[in-house]
Amino acid sequence: MVPAVEVRDLVKSFGATRALDGVTWSAQSGRVTAVLGPNGAGKSTTIECLQGLQRPDSGTAHVLGEDPWGASAEHRARVGLMLQDGGLPSMSTPPTLLTHLAALYAAPADPVALAQRLGIDGFARTIIRRLSGGQRQRVALAAALIGRPDVLFLDEPTAGLDPHTRLDVWDIVREQADAGAAVVLATHSFEEADRVADDIVIMDTGRVRAFGGRAEVTGAKSLEDVYFSLTRGGKR
Repeated sequence: MVPAVEVRDLVKSFGATRALDGVTWSAQSGRVTAVLGPNGAGKSTTIECLQGLQRPDSGTAHVLGEDPWGASAEHRARVGLMLQDGGLPSMSTPPTLLTHLAALYAAPADPVALAQRLGIDGFARTIIRRLSGGQRQRVALAAALIGRPDVLFLDEPTAGLDPHTRLDVWDIVREQADAGAAVVLATHSFEEADRVADDIVIMDTGRVRAFGGRAEVTGAKSLEDVYFSLTRGGKR
């Protein structure tokens, strides 16, 4: 099966800092791939290369069989993205933003239903600049979902969310994969990866330390134990 997302021997430097050092992994449609790693591991840089926001120095990055750098509007319409900082217009209200985004797609998700599902209705009249971090996270996720993407990139989607909303987001992530999307989830949370992921990528210092199905990566150990043994020599 051709992967929906694939990076091979990806290298990216920022000055003297090697952010990605030969990264190779892939993500399949209908599955959630969790990318775990400490700060500075290269998770966000990899996603930015897969979005065409960064151009790798060498290696390849493909999404739905295409190089995302300079990809067509039709290709980009099939990809949803939620970055850590949200990238949301600060003076818009959530309903105005979601309605505008829905108008850009041929067959969007219902913005009203999406807002209800994520609890956005409770702060619908507040401009995005005045929202809390967790509230902005909900709006950013809704924006990523509005186009019914075939590939969905989520960078720390539950950071700052309360426990109830976190569970709702995990349900939505699984629903997206079960409906056929390839979901790439960058996270620090072992619970999140254990709850929703089919496949695991563990990164550290710009390299992949482990990649495979969840059971294949963890074996008889917990994901947390495997992670620390690979990224910090067992030190917590």
